[in-house]
Amino acid sequence: MVVQGRRGGGAVTMAVACGTGLAVGLLATGCSPNGAAADDHAPSDRSAAADLRRSADVLLRAGTAKVRTAMETVSGGTRVAIRGTGNYDFRTNSGQLLVVLPDPAGRPSGGHQPITEILAPGALYMKNRGAGVPADKWVRVDTASLTDGNLVTGGATDPLAAAELLRGARDVAYEGQELLDGVLVRHYRGTTDIGTAAAAASARSRPALVAAEKGFTTDAVPFDAFLDDAGRLRKVRHRFHFANGVPKGASVTSTTELYAFGTKVTVRLPDDSDIYAGRIASAGR
Repeated sequence: MVVQGRRGGGAVTMAVACGTGLAVGLLATGCSPNGAAADDHAPSDRSAAADLRRSADVLLRAGTAKVRTAMETVSGGTRVAIRGTGNYDFRTNSGQLLVVLPDPAGRPSGGHQPITEILAPGALYMKNRGAGVPADKWVRVDTASLTDGNLVTGGATDPLAAAELLRGARDVAYEGQELLDGVLVRHYRGTTDIGTAAAAASARSRPALVAAEKGFTTDAVPFDAFLDDAGRLRKVRHRFHFANGVPKGASVTSTTELYAFGTKVTVRLPDDSDIYAGRIASAGR
């Protein structure tokens, strides 16, 4: 399925497979069985917003991390859930993910060859893209040319872009402490503004976020974010909305989880000879 949306003349295209399955764990917060833990030093709303706005800088200092991603699209009553795993280097703004698409019955790996994605400054490379692309070739996409800035197109949000989006955090509320993969984290909820985030983003992320500002129905993006004691972003969930021709539009919930900071990450870009230069058909054609 190719989902397209337009705002201000732009289009958002998502390379996702048709399906109706709902990944039950997609929206899990990872909280402990007893709920949020007591916190005697709860930050003020202003302090919480400041922590979120600088979380991208903290990740740059952390260097690298392993990544889990989940993306759920809801359009016209149909749900599609996509999952990915991989590694990311925040210092070079590059990483590699293995993205698994659901089959039409909703099973997360039924029949579809996983797509290998390489995230790089200004570019997204996809292997096993399908739609007429030879199996041994990569597809290269200029992320600044995408009107969503690759926040949803590839089925996973670039981890640095996910953090940079929080530079526009506002209306932040502190929800308390929770356990996430055995780590005590602070849970924040609020709204971020894509335009504000783009203006404050680093030079590497700014072009994608500037493009994204044109691709959604609204610049306001609700989020839930989880920071550890070191201020590192452990998990962030963004809820994007855009119109795609159905009465209620479409929504995309993108979740990025980060762990194993400092892990070794090596990303090798495809050779020019391995990049497919032919015409790419839309899925389902």
